[in-house]
Amino acid sequence: MKRNTTLLAFMLLLSGLSFAQVQPFGHLTIFSEDGDKFFLILNGERINDEPQTNLRVEELVQPYYNAKIIFEDNTKAEISKNFLQIADADGIFMDVTYKIRRDKNNPKKMKMNFFSMIPVVDGFIPPANVHVRRWGQPAPPPQVVVQQTAPTAVVQQTTTTTTTTGGVNAGVNIGGVGVNISINEPVITGSTTITETTTVTTGGTVVAQPRQPREVVVVDNNPSCVNRRPMNPNDFNAALQTIRNQGFDESRLKTAQQVAQNNCLNTNQIIEICKIFGFEETKLSFAKFAFDSCVEPRNYFKLNDIFSFSSSADELNDYISRK
Repeated sequence: MKRNTTLLAFMLLLSGLSFAQVQPFGHLTIFSEDGDKFFLILNGERINDEPQTNLRVEELVQPYYNAKIIFEDNTKAEISKNFLQIADADGIFMDVTYKIRRDKNNPKKMKMNFFSMIPVVDGFIPPANVHVRRWGQPAPPPQVVVQQTAPTAVVQQTTTTTTTTGGVNAGVNIGGVGVNISINEPVITGSTTITETTTVTTGGTVVAQPRQPREVVVVDNNPSCVNRRPMNPNDFNAALQTIRNQGFDESRLKTAQQVAQNNCLNTNQIIEICKIFGFEETKLSFAKFAFDSCVEPRNYFKLNDIFSFSSSADELNDYISRK
């Protein structure tokens, strides 16, 4: 009897250890309830080059992302969602699903709502109707097939790029025909991948064969949040609740820093976050960290009232003056 009890305890211990393992990433699935095809952009990265109705993005390494949904039917309004949650309240990565549907009162208005959240399962195989992409892996360029009357010809494509502070211009010349593409964004960060293609014609059919992509770094000359829009109230309230759900000030600080790092905040929003912390030192740490995310730094003096000691306010003011 004693041997059986010991064996049972050992099995329970192994089971507990297996459940305690934390996955280093999560997965995201977005599907359209009404079959509307869409493109997904996460943190500024376009996930799919072909519109899909059911899209899965695997191995996401951040607990939250900024997402934008652009529909193939451009008469339907885009969906923007900041602070899209991939991890649960304890910071454990999950397999999360969101659902897109049309507004009953306005078919052109689209909504994306949380649908389900389950633990990450190793070796999970998605259904055949789900288009799967892996985070960080660029979408393959579509193959272009063009009918050509000439029996044999070689056409070379030359791509040049120009980086400006306001956007990116790309000029493409194919067989003597020039095409200019202009992309204008108020702020561009990160990098852009340009794919060069050599087109070979044989037997009357032209098949585009993409080369290895090369990376062009686009410099952001205005990374500041000054005079930009802060988080909208709904997204901010969701972020605030997530911060409150953390058990300790250290965890709350890390979550709050993730919010400030990926969003712009006004002074009142920064004050509301500071009020969640129980320790003066934590309030001061976040107040310093969030300064670069503030859309109105001229009003940062309002944060002086959140501190219990004047020395904390003095330290914050000294930090700001040095910046």
